[in-house]
Amino acid sequence: MTSSITASWPKLTSRQEFEFLADLVMGHSTGDETFLSLRDSHGGTTRFANNQVIQNVNQRRGSLSITVAFGHRHGTASTTDFTAGAVRETLKQAESIARLSPDDPEYLPPVGPQTYLSLPTSRPETSAAGPARRLDYAREAIGQCKMENLNAAGTVSSGVATIGLAAGTGLRAYEERTEARFSLTVQAGDATGWSAAAHRSIDRLHIQERTLAAIIKAKRGADEPQELPPGRYTVILEPAAVAGLLSWMIWMLDAKSFYKGTSPFSGKLGSRIIDRRLSLLNQPAHTDLLGHGFTHEGLPVIESGWIESGVLTQLLHDRYTAREHQIDPLATLESPHFSGERPIGTRVDDLIRTTQRGILVTNFWYIRPVNPSDLTLTGMTRDGTFLIENGEITSAIRNFRFHESPLRAFNQVDAYTTPAEAVTSETGKALVPAMRIHDFNFSSVTRF
Repeated sequence: MTSSITASWPKLTSRQEFEFLADLVMGHSTGDETFLSLRDSHGGTTRFANNQVIQNVNQRRGSLSITVAFGHRHGTASTTDFTAGAVRETLKQAESIARLSPDDPEYLPPVGPQTYLSLPTSRPETSAAGPARRLDYAREAIGQCKMENLNAAGTVSSGVATIGLAAGTGLRAYEERTEARFSLTVQAGDATGWSAAAHRSIDRLHIQERTLAAIIKAKRGADEPQELPPGRYTVILEPAAVAGLLSWMIWMLDAKSFYKGTSPFSGKLGSRIIDRRLSLLNQPAHTDLLGHGFTHEGLPVIESGWIESGVLTQLLHDRYTAREHQIDPLATLESPHFSGERPIGTRVDDLIRTTQRGILVTNFWYIRPVNPSDLTLTGMTRDGTFLIENGEITSAIRNFRFHESPLRAFNQVDAYTTPAEAVTSETGKALVPAMRIHDFNFSSVTRF
């Protein structure tokens, strides 16, 4: 649903309204099990390019999904109409689909009542922010770039959503969540600088600071870049680049592939897989992460350790695989916090000034697996790649393609900073350190 109906649908679905819908569905269902999922959101995005705002829109979207099961046969139907008649009709559709569906041997009934953490998932300043607030932020970034005769392109977004889950088992979960994001690419000739931020609070996007960081990168890269030969180099990876590698480690923690023997972590649970100084935690209550109280199935989100002093301690289980292997409770990893003992400092500059010769990488993009068995990845540097000599950035260099495994790279770590925000289009948000890594493999120079 879009802003065209906002006048007739002025408020997000409240807890009381959700409870009414849940009781309506459970009271009329003829299935053995019934599960209801609701998402009701209001927000928008401001886009700008070539130092001009090109879009500033608000949207209202609502969706209610009902799953009904008869034994191991289940069906799902959805609607954007929250009136009682439309909800009952959607329930009938789900029941009809379930009766016609084949048995699903991995189907499990919905979970029962749960206890959830009370987390700071919603901020009133973000809920109240609209097109005017986002436009001000976009103009602030554009104005800074114009003063430097540089081109700006990016987005500012904000929104609020209510999430509700219910089941005939007695499950009830409801939460309001806000989120704001900022992304900026600054162009100086063929060079680009980039920065991004995401937070529950729109006040914490730090537009001026992020814009200045992108401007500095673009201006540093504007001179004719050197071309260095491919090979193994000492690198300093900024937090976004570290997050790009870490995200693939997280995605490959899948328990099913582990038990099938096709995972790069097969046989390594309980063993050291990366530098013993490094640890990975899930911290949903951290105010700088985007944690929430429950999963899409209604399971509680909990704080948990995944890699402790370099040792792999957890796998990502779905409910069926967890039951097969008697795993309880189920840990999640939607709020990753990657850190190390005794960091060298708090900023990337603390790593640069102690580096005799190396390459600074702002970000990676288009990271894809090459060899899943050892987690070898390939991708390209972007948005600022620089040569470091005697503790200083001396010149821009042409971008590289890399072929490297994070399992190897995170075992070649020399030094790192305290964790900082890392936000990219492929990784979501995490808190990770910048890292200095030896013998990182750049396989070729990119020509575009």
